[in-house]
This record gives sequence, C-alpha cells and structure tokens, in this order.
Amino acid sequence: MPFDLLIRNAQVIDGSGKPALTADIAIVGDTIAEVGKLPEEAQATEVIDATGCIVTPGFIDAHSHTDEGLLIDPTAQSKIMQGITTEVSGNCGYSPVPALTAPMQREMRERLARWGLEEVFTTMGEFFAALEQRGLGVNYASFVGHGTIRACAMGFDMRPPTDDEMRAMKRMLEQAIDEGALGLSTGLIYPPGCYADTQELIELAKILPPRGALYATHLRNEGDELIEAVAESLTIGRESGAPVQISHHKATGQRNWGKVQQTIEMMERARQQGVDVTCDQYPYIATSTSLRTLIPAWAHEGGREKLLERLATADDLEKIRAEVEQRYPTPEAWNQVMVSEVLNESLKGFEGKRLGEVAQAWGLPPFDALVKLLIEDQARTAMVNFVLCEEDVETVMRYPHTMVGTDARARRTDGPLSAGVPHPRAYGTFPRVLARYVRERQVIPLEESVRRMTSLAARRFGLQRRGLIARGYFADLVIFDPDRVTDTATYENPAQLPAGITHVLVNGVVVVRNGRHTGALTGRVLRRPGG
Repeated sequence: MPFDLLIRNAQVIDGSGKPALTADIAIVGDTIAEVGKLPEEAQATEVIDATGCIVTPGFIDAHSHTDEGLLIDPTAQSKIMQGITTEVSGNCGYSPVPALTAPMQREMRERLARWGLEEVFTTMGEFFAALEQRGLGVNYASFVGHGTIRACAMGFDMRPPTDDEMRAMKRMLEQAIDEGALGLSTGLIYPPGCYADTQELIELAKILPPRGALYATHLRNEGDELIEAVAESLTIGRESGAPVQISHHKATGQRNWGKVQQTIEMMERARQQGVDVTCDQYPYIATSTSLRTLIPAWAHEGGREKLLERLATADDLEKIRAEVEQRYPTPEAWNQVMVSEVLNESLKGFEGKRLGEVAQAWGLPPFDALVKLLIEDQARTAMVNFVLCEEDVETVMRYPHTMVGTDARARRTDGPLSAGVPHPRAYGTFPRVLARYVRERQVIPLEESVRRMTSLAARRFGLQRRGLIARGYFADLVIFDPDRVTDTATYENPAQLPAGITHVLVNGVVVVRNGRHTGALTGRVLRRPGG
C-alpha cells in the first residue's frame, strides 16, 4: 500500500534538540507513518525531494494576535509562509470572546465592521465552531483574555471587583477553559486589565491548575519597573500554583537595557523553587501596540469614549501632558515612535512617519500632535516604538526556556490585511531567527532554535502529538534551505514574504509548495485537552 506523501533525502531536525540526521519521512493521512531510511521501492502518491534542505516540525507561534483575523482571511498568509503551522492567540488580556454585554458587543462590532464582518460570539465554544466551519490555513489555539472578561463583568472601572463581579469573572473563565481555552492571559498595561491588583489575578489564576491551564502575562511594566513586574508574575504563579508564561520578554528604554539578565536569573531561581515559569520573545528591537498606550492608565477609565473626552478637556489634558512629557522629554524620544496604521483615511500619509515628523507637518509640539492624531483617528492608531536593544534580544534568546512568538496577527501582502506599515514581525519572525541569530550571529545552534520553535512550545501549551517529527505525530512540517532562509520584511516595507522556505505541510497536506501557497485550509482548532 503506497504512502500518501513521501519526503526523500531530508536533513531531519526532529524538534527534540538532537543533531540532524538524513532520513525519509512517510505520511499517511494527517500522520507521520515512518521516519528513517526507507526502501527505494517505497511508493507514494506524491514525492518531495528534500535534497539539500532541512525538514523540521511546523513552527508554533507562541504569542500571536490573529484571533478574529482568521475570519477575515483564513489562509493566515504572513504566518504560514514563514513556516508557522500553529498559532497561540488570545494574548495580552484580549480575546474575541466572551462578548456578553451590550457595550462589549458594540465594541466588537465596531472592530469587525471595517472588514465587513458582523457576527459576534458570546462563548469560546461558539468562536471555535465558527473558525472550524469557515476553514483554517493554520492550527489555532487560544487563551481567554482577562481584560475581556473584566470588561464583561464590570466595564472599564478603575477599582477592585465586588464579590459578585469576581464570581462572574470566575464563571466566564471556567466556561472558556472548559470549552478549550489554554488558560488566562493578562495585559497589565491595557485598560481594563491594568486596573486589577495582584490579589485579583491570584484569585482568578487559582482556577487554572486543576484544569491543566496556564497564566500568560503581558507584564504590568516592561521598563522602569520591569523587575517589580516580573516579581509580581512569579508571585501570582507561586500563590496560585498556575504555570506562568511571560509574554514577549524584553526591557524598554535605554536606562533599562540589561535588566533582562536579572529577570532571567529571577525566573531561574523561581523554577528551582517550584514555580513553572517560561517566556517567549520576538527577535526585533522595536515594540508595537496601540498609540493610545502612551496616555496614562487613569485617563482610560470608562473606555475609549471617555479617553477621547478627557483628551478634549483642558484640566484633564494638562495632567496627561505632565505625565507623558516626563516620559518623552526630548525630540529624540518622540522620534522613537512611528505611526504604523491609522483608520482615518485622511491620516494615511502619516503611516511610516515618526511622531516628530507628524508634529512638524502640523506645526505643533509633539504632545499636541499626539493628542490631535488620537482624536482624529478615534484612538485607534497603531505604533511601532524603537525602545529595545540587540544585546537584550540575544540574552533572552540564549535562555533555554524561551520560545518564539510573532506578537502579531496574520496579515497579507495584498488586500485589506496589507494596510498600514505594521511591524515586520508579522512576516519575518521565524526566518529571522534562523538567518540572523542562528546562521549569521550564531547566538544559538540550529537544532536548539528548532526545539524552541516546536517541541518546547508544544509541550508548554499541551498541543498533543505536535512539535516533533516522530511516528504517530501529526504531519505539520517545514522544509527550508538553511543557506537561503531569511526574512525580507523591513520596518519601511514590512509586507514582504520570507525567502528559502519551500514547503509547509499542515496536518499532512501541502499548504506551501515550492514557495507558493496552495490555498489549502487544513488547519484545526486545538482545544486544551479536556476542553
């Protein structure tokens, strides 16, 4: 009986960290049937000659924000073309569900309206079912966002929850996990999640261990108070018993560069004391998020509409100005911030421009230009912020418990998902690790980098039978030329696909063949075991 697909003459890096070996890989259906030197007479419906290439497990994006983006474009082009076969989303305290209250549903409809989508989902189960019905180009797993469930329970109030509100949040969290969510994510710089104190987070995180679920966190501070923020996350893990995933670990601002050495030491001590803590990173020296995060947290109480009101109120505006200009005291500081995407068509000319350039174009001081931009774009502007350093990227990368994540939603090189000048990490993260940090700078060995991208993440998130090339595992595979693989996306021109990745398989089906997307939608929703 012939195999469905046979990959011949491959240099197989199996995801375990072991050295490469020359082998053939046989696939039947969605599963790896054999790995080793197969007889010459072995037959298959399709044969791929991988001479001169590396074959690895499909890459797992440990920190993604695609979420409802798969409803817009299920192919996930910018991810699958860099070898990502599984995305872990619902991060930084945001998930598309639950949207249980009228204000939450209105906010969700506003988010989706720009894409022509109307459907709003109230539960994780509904959302997963909708993804499965439409078809997926990649496998998809998700956390449930703390900010989302807090907004459902108590809006954008800057206060502790009442007993009833805490019970409501626990019910929503339990239901999401029981329906397959990986755990709870927090975004502790984003309202309303930033209004939660440590005790609230511990109480919610206590729900996670009995269900085999995780606590993933965008720390409360990644700059001046980075040490304290990491300590808080470790306290939450210690007090609740929940495994902790520190998202996109880094130190922002030049005066904080080098602190990651101390935070890694903190994490390692905690591991030795029984706290199950790991982290992920993206291999770039710029961050990316909403421009409105430059505004202090108190000004966001009540939601986006209240923020816009405060930006238009003289007394509030002067308080905001004092705090923001303390953090951005010089023209150089303002020019670290690049406008990456706007929704207001009249502002499109500012995409790719630094805030200092925007201020100059309007003849305004930088702070006033920031406020004008936020008001005219209804506080929906995205930014790229150049506040990291290369040495820290490499320090975090060397830590053996660091995974790789794009911290980006899937995009396209054409159509509506090509809009703006987004961070290049959406298109180039995984090839960049292989090219810049493995081949060129030799920060970590190739086999170790593959382990971080595959089996380490699969084990961390409980993705069963994935992350290794082994008999009986799902056939999520990447074939690439080790001498040519590289990212081509830049800050100036991010919508460029990587080079050197020839084939990508998802659940045994070729989704990328000879560097071209086949259009196959063979991804699956990966629910937490038991969900």
